Amino acid sequence: MKTTSFRRALTGLVTGLAIAAASPVLAAEGAPKPPGVSWSFSGPFGKFDRAQLQRGFKIYKEVCAACHGASLVAFRNLAQPGGPEFSRSQVDALAATYQIKDGPNDVGEMFERPGRAADRFPSPFPNELAARAANGGAYPTDMSVLAKARTYERGFPWFIFDIFTQYQENGPDYIHALLTGYKDPPKDFPALLPGQNYNEYMSGHLIAMPKPLNDGQVEYTKAADGKPQAPETVDQYAKDVTAFMMWMAEPHLEARKRMGLQVMLFLALFAGLLYFTKKKIWSRLPDHASVH
Repeated sequence: MKTTSFRRALTGLVTGLAIAAASPVLAAEGAPKPPGVSWSFSGPFGKFDRAQLQRGFKIYKEVCAACHGASLVAFRNLAQPGGPEFSRSQVDALAATYQIKDGPNDVGEMFERPGRAADRFPSPFPNELAARAANGGAYPTDMSVLAKARTYERGFPWFIFDIFTQYQENGPDYIHALLTGYKDPPKDFPALLPGQNYNEYMSGHLIAMPKPLNDGQVEYTKAADGKPQAPETVDQYAKDVTAFMMWMAEPHLEARKRMGLQVMLFLALFAGLLYFTKKKIWSRLPDHASVH
């Protein structure tokens, strides 16, 4: 009996830890609520903005990829429908700029080769210890599913409205707020230690990551009139890279919404057919009152 009870307790503990590990990470309770952003992919009919995803990838490659990996995303995903939709030749050329560790070869040694479209984005560090050593003890998180793993509590009564509006952009709103929330600390705030930065939306307002984005940092493709396709500002950079992170976390978002709409239309049509079928069948039966 004692062994059985111990096993049950151990199983419950492991299950609880697994659920806690799989649950989205909430923002700090004391931090202000992130302001809502108008995303093209929000709502039941939302879609990704292809140009925005391509700009977001440019920011990830030039700014974020130096510290943050995307180990669940392959180069070929960038050419698939519903994403940035780069051409296959662009993807092949991009993959070839990376050196991928492969092997072992015929003599049992690992080697490096140019990347292929089927390869996943390589991590900027060989392991977690190397990543922490290069970042003052902080571990840069993988960005593959970060937009779905970060969230915050909306509170009452907003969570009720969210059921009907299908609001699911907690993560993107929080990440955008975090990227734009770097400020000078208030006068009554304790002095920052080396490696600490003040952020309005971070837990405890302390974050190890220095401010990653600045105005004019990333050059966007010029339009026909010579102007950038989008403003080269911190706010726009944050929106673009957050949209790209949302696509990485849910690359089949558009297909899911399209399938959901088709299912709802089918159910509505099916309900109508059932109603008229029932009405047709019962119309042939004698009236209940006339029987008596």
